[in-house]
Amino acid sequence: MSDSTGGCSEPRTPVTEAEVEALVRGICFKTGPPRLLGVEVEWLVHELRDPRLPVSPERLEAAYAALRTVPLRSALTVEPGGQLELSSPPAASLMECVGTVSADLDAVRAVLREDGLGLAGLGHDPWRRPRRFLREPRYDAMEACLDRTGPAGRAMMCATASVQVCVDAGYEEPGPLGHVRRWWLAHQLGAVLVAVFANSPIADDRPTGWLSTRQLRWAQIGTGRAGAPVLDADPRGAWARHVLDAPVMCVRRDDGPWDVPRGLTFREWTRSGTPGPPTRDDLDYHATTLFPPVRPRGHLELRMIDAQPGDDGWIVPLAVVAALFDDPEATETAYRAVKPLAERAHGMPAPHNPLWRDAARLGPADPELREVAAGCFAAALRALPRLGATTEVVDAVGTYRDRYVARGRCPADDLLDELRATAGGTRPRPARPHGKDTPS
Repeated sequence: MSDSTGGCSEPRTPVTEAEVEALVRGICFKTGPPRLLGVEVEWLVHELRDPRLPVSPERLEAAYAALRTVPLRSALTVEPGGQLELSSPPAASLMECVGTVSADLDAVRAVLREDGLGLAGLGHDPWRRPRRFLREPRYDAMEACLDRTGPAGRAMMCATASVQVCVDAGYEEPGPLGHVRRWWLAHQLGAVLVAVFANSPIADDRPTGWLSTRQLRWAQIGTGRAGAPVLDADPRGAWARHVLDAPVMCVRRDDGPWDVPRGLTFREWTRSGTPGPPTRDDLDYHATTLFPPVRPRGHLELRMIDAQPGDDGWIVPLAVVAALFDDPEATETAYRAVKPLAERAHGMPAPHNPLWRDAARLGPADPELREVAAGCFAAALRALPRLGATTEVVDAVGTYRDRYVARGRCPADDLLDELRATAGGTRPRPARPHGKDTPS
């Protein structure tokens, strides 16, 4: 969500509908050998003395001002509710990515600790109601737009956090690493990733009935803003049509509030030219306001994984995704494992289909999802040494497999267990089942 927030650019040369389709086709799927990897880790910022206490805007502002003076290799950005995000530079290997982000997180935590603050790896804030921290035209417009479909938009903006893994689009040619196969795999495997890494079962101090409430919030936003296109043999064409037919979130202005049109698609905007014909810059901006579970941005951005507990919990989904997408043998195994799941989607786009709903609600307690996850983790564990993963990383994936996947559990179950164990069942503490603990 922390994409460009700039204003309008000059000169404003209008783009036609045909030009939009050509631009989207040419930009969003850049094919070639899979060789780069990236990760974006989001965190809720909390008080170390009691993570349930809200952090005042003034303290958050001071903390982020201090962090901006720290030299980091990852890009540091702030989400609308004050969540912190680190986005790694493209890495040539899994271990390069892990090393870069781990070092940056150590530096960030040291600065926050001096002010009594820490980072919580939770997919959805269990305690506090959504509260805006950033006051910028982009987020004012986003809030106004999403409010039309209910409160889920504000929760998504201000109360959620994720681990987003970025992989190359793949080869132009068919095969296990071809871009058509990887696009399809990302959407089917995505439901498995939702299930095994679900870590957001609580909101307002109560169970929501979903193990990934974060994924529920995305589904509640609607298909145009947070849905995938229908899967077919031409990902470029499907995505281009999706971008054209998606509703325009806002029309930016150099001064004053941005317009928030109702029911205007980008295709209609190019045809009508009202309010003012759209430009290439408007198209680029429009694409950043779409939040499908898999977003093509020259590479594939997998956006469906909840933030994970523990200082190093984010490494496990990163390693699993890297193995299943970039090792040919593991990719083929994962492809065959998830093929039966496609029938449960009933041809409906993610996440608005029965497969993704079951993944978010039931997690790996769903027998079929559990079986597929077990096969995928086994393939990942075989592949990781071939990708140069250290023993520590391989062991972390193995420990996660044994603790959760093999038992039909996920981190959300730990949070629910703690909730049930507390007096009155109203005060859960953040679970930290693996990785280093943050002092609290």
